[in-house]
Amino acid sequence: MSAWVLPDHIADILPSEARHIEDLRRDLLDNARRYGYELVLPPLLEHLESLLTGTGEELDLQTFKLVDQLSGRTLGLRADSTPQVARIDAHLLNRASITRLCYCGPVVHTRSARPHATREPLQFGAEIYGHAGLEADLEILELAQTTLQAAGVHQIAVDMTDVRIVDALLQGQGIAAADQARIHAALAVKDAAELRQLTRSLPTEVAAALRLLPDLYGDATVLDEAEKRLPKSQQLTLALQSLRWLSSRLDGVRVSFDLADLRGYAYYTGVRFALFGGEGADGPVRELARGGRYDEVGAVFGRKRPAVGFSLDLKELVQAVKPPPLTQAILAPWGEQAGLRRAVQSLRSRGETVVCVLPGHEHETNEFHCDRRLREIGGQWVVEFISEN
Repeated sequence: MSAWVLPDHIADILPSEARHIEDLRRDLLDNARRYGYELVLPPLLEHLESLLTGTGEELDLQTFKLVDQLSGRTLGLRADSTPQVARIDAHLLNRASITRLCYCGPVVHTRSARPHATREPLQFGAEIYGHAGLEADLEILELAQTTLQAAGVHQIAVDMTDVRIVDALLQGQGIAAADQARIHAALAVKDAAELRQLTRSLPTEVAAALRLLPDLYGDATVLDEAEKRLPKSQQLTLALQSLRWLSSRLDGVRVSFDLADLRGYAYYTGVRFALFGGEGADGPVRELARGGRYDEVGAVFGRKRPAVGFSLDLKELVQAVKPPPLTQAILAPWGEQAGLRRAVQSLRSRGETVVCVLPGHEHETNEFHCDRRLREIGGQWVVEFISEN
């Protein structure tokens, strides 16, 4: 095997795509700042218990582990930034008021999350800490929507659920944590046969309700159907009311519901959502962002307080939008003349891209659209447009 062959699902990013990703990164962070979000930069690795406590088995399996040769302790390469941001909010900032934080950095996965996906996503995200009301959920949803729009995604669909629906059905049933996880997994993939097997010992009403959930997906009528057919409880009513309130306030997107969708890490505690973009025959087809409420995530750091947020992979996002045009640039000859050097420096100081042509490379192409050139006319260096003919 060649020494320069990369691991599976790990890839170099070449100039055009790298420029697109970097431009998007700046645009998305600027968009989050306009909403009042402060940028944080958590480390790529830290003690394993800080990364994983309270997050569930799924994140554990996605995390690379290694031994710190300084301390002998086990470290982890982060597979998700949310636990780190929760630690920053709880342990370092420790504010009494609402905290809005955003981030953008690489995460590493032991396995690709889906076919052909990278194992090294560039994760962008935003989170609100300190507000338990639906107003924070709505702000995060709106920020996620404008984030995709800033990237050039204009046909957006939002799919919503609430983990409290399943929690309400399982509450008081005395089901072991491992069995609950298996039920969650069967619901997530809509495995009716597995669900029947797992619920055979539950009370008839509960088993029937759980088996019904995979069929409860679609438009707002799903919520009416759930209210009529699922066992009544305060928690269930609150979950359905939350979904109705949020969906009625989203503008410019198509909203759907999937009450059995339990994909994702175990720390979600309320409304969950996914945003889709990329046009197919029946509308947006590619999941581009995911988020929800996770009020328990800071408890392990000694400060349990409300939290809601979303994240996306910038590398995946650039695949769903049109690439930007090449950067316009000015071609300049290479030379040591003082006048030429001053002209090039002046253009660059005004924000222009100036590409100096090195001797012997006058006809090579590059990643820039050189529509002008710097030329000496009458002893003065002037910029002129290059004819396309």
